[in-house]
Amino acid sequence: MLIDLHTHTHPLSHDSLLSHDELIESAKTANLDAVCLTEHDFFWDHDEAAALSKRHNFLVFPGIEVNTEDGHIVVFGLDRFVYGMHRINELARLADAAGAFMIAAHPYRRQLPFELRHEGDWTQALERAIANPACTHVSAIETHNGRGSDRENTFSAEVAARLNLPATAASDAHEPKDVGRAATEFDRKITSLADLITELKAGRFKPTILRPAPTKS
Repeated sequence: MLIDLHTHTHPLSHDSLLSHDELIESAKTANLDAVCLTEHDFFWDHDEAAALSKRHNFLVFPGIEVNTEDGHIVVFGLDRFVYGMHRINELARLADAAGAFMIAAHPYRRQLPFELRHEGDWTQALERAIANPACTHVSAIETHNGRGSDRENTFSAEVAARLNLPATAASDAHEPKDVGRAATEFDRKITSLADLITELKAGRFKPTILRPAPTKS
């Protein structure tokens, strides 16, 4: 199964130009099997997500992208925002108590310089990323972000390899053209959020690039 684990829709994600209906129809066109709604610091009501799934006859799973002090973390298995989640230790405590699963999204951000001007810049950035406190709590790394460049995604893959953590891929969609660039392929059939979390914890998945990354100047 191909599932997009990281997407954003408006108005719940203020920077998205994509409605939830457009997201789902675009996902169908891209031959995906499911999408996850991971708005910025906002939880979808599970019943509303289920109703959306039923209306489109397409699997839709609720999650969240939490903006922590140590980077953005995609989480499955929590259902409400609690003050303090912006601190990674508190988010991890809540996730552990709920049996949730945490993924470090686009780990190149805040770590990889726009330009590598000096010898060793890449290595130093990689060491900073690996030392990020979030890396001691997440169980997977998003190694391919559909809105990231090849260089940025290569950096993320190196982070995952150095940490010996499994890799996921997702579109991080904010507009229709983003959908279908990347997804995570699961070995087993998934029909519910509980199934998704089970398969993530079991590690039965791999990142899949569906379309080339956008060219960045």
